Amino acid sequence: MDHAARVRKNFADSIAVKQRTMDALADPVARAALLLVEALLANGKVMSCGNGGSAADAQHFAAEMLNRFEMERPGLPAIALTTDSSTLTSIANDFDFVEVFSKQVRALAQPNDVLLAISTSGNSPNIVSAIAAAHERGICVVALTGRDGGEIGKRLGERDVELRVPEQSTARVQEVHLLLLHCLCDLIDRQLLGATS
Repeated sequence: MDHAARVRKNFADSIAVKQRTMDALADPVARAALLLVEALLANGKVMSCGNGGSAADAQHFAAEMLNRFEMERPGLPAIALTTDSSTLTSIANDFDFVEVFSKQVRALAQPNDVLLAISTSGNSPNIVSAIAAAHERGICVVALTGRDGGEIGKRLGERDVELRVPEQSTARVQEVHLLLLHCLCDLIDRQLLGATS
C-alpha cells in the first residue's frame, strides 16, 4: 500500500465534497448566521450538542464564541451541553441517554436562545430529542446533518435552518461540518463587529 497516495486521496476526497456542497450551503449558512446574530443581539445564547466527533465540534464552536475566533471581541454567550460529565451521567443513569441533551435544553433554554444540533447521520436519538425540547421551549434550531438529513431533517420547523452535507462518509461530513462552524463564526463576527474585509 502506498501510504502517501492514500493521504492524497483523502485530501482530494475532502476537497471534492467541499466543492460539491459549497454552492448548496452558502445561502443556508448565511441564514443560520443571521439567526444566531439576531439571537445574540436579543440577549440570547447558543446551546450546542452532538455525540462523539460532533460533541467535539459542539465544544469547539462554544469555545470560539466564548473566547474568540479570528478577531478580538468580547465573549459571546454559548454553552456546549456535552461538557458536564456529572449532568450527562446523572441523566443517562437516572432516566435515559436519549434525554442527556433534552433535559438540559428544557432547564436552560430562555427566549431568543438557539440550539445548535450536530449529527452526521441525522438520526441521533438524543439530538432528535433535544430538537423536540427546543421546539417545546419555543427556540430555533440550527442543525448540522449529513447523508439524507435523517430523522432530524424531518423534525425541523419553518424558522429552523438545516445545514446538510449529503455524503455517506462520516469523516467527510465531519470535515465539512467543521468548515461550516468556522463559516458561522466568521459571519457572526463580521455582522457584530462590522468588518468589511
